[in-house]
Amino acid sequence: METSIAVATAHGTSVHVTARIHAATVPAAPCLVLAHGAGAGHDNGFMIEFASGLAARGVEAVTFNFPYTEQRRRTPDPPSVLEACWLSVAAAVRARIGERPFFIGGKSMGGRIASQVAARPEASALSLHGLVFLGYPLHPPGRPSQLRVAHWPSVRQPSLFVQGSRDTFGTPDELRAHFPSYGGRADLLVVEDGDHSFKPSKSARRGAAETYSAIQDEIARWIKEHTQHPEP
Repeated sequence: METSIAVATAHGTSVHVTARIHAATVPAAPCLVLAHGAGAGHDNGFMIEFASGLAARGVEAVTFNFPYTEQRRRTPDPPSVLEACWLSVAAAVRARIGERPFFIGGKSMGGRIASQVAARPEASALSLHGLVFLGYPLHPPGRPSQLRVAHWPSVRQPSLFVQGSRDTFGTPDELRAHFPSYGGRADLLVVEDGDHSFKPSKSARRGAAETYSAIQDEIARWIKEHTQHPEP
């Protein structure tokens, strides 16, 4: 189901962005909101594949566009606008689902901004159960010193990092090195031979479809293990 959500901007105004609800196959399902990466909106194949796949596994998935994507601009909005949008979307979804278990995350940039939102004091009103990162952009490719972890100590919720072993934005080993600074529990799902979008190399024995299906199985399992009690 497609809907429109009014989101706040950093300047006190509001804009509307498109959101899509991928309903789960079970009642009272946990809900995961996924934000897209920097280069494509929520209508791209990766987002649709993961949202629909998780819905089929009993996790309601909600995707949405950031303002720059909605307005068909290529350059991402400033972090303040991205975070304001994320908070507005998350608050709207939390109001809609009531007390159901609630998770946020996303692909690359979308997941990073979700973690920055979770680190903010306002996130306490969301009663988050956890976060899911689909390829966390630890640093820009080729620039390992430009780390995106300053806010990590303030993230208190358990989190699942899904990371390809060939990810140029940060390998699983690079992520592990920074987990001690993470404020909540950090679990790591390594996608062997996967790139930043988990696609295997041409020589891999398992194709993208099989790889994505296995990842979705593990995400759904992890979410269901963390539905009992939200972190404070």
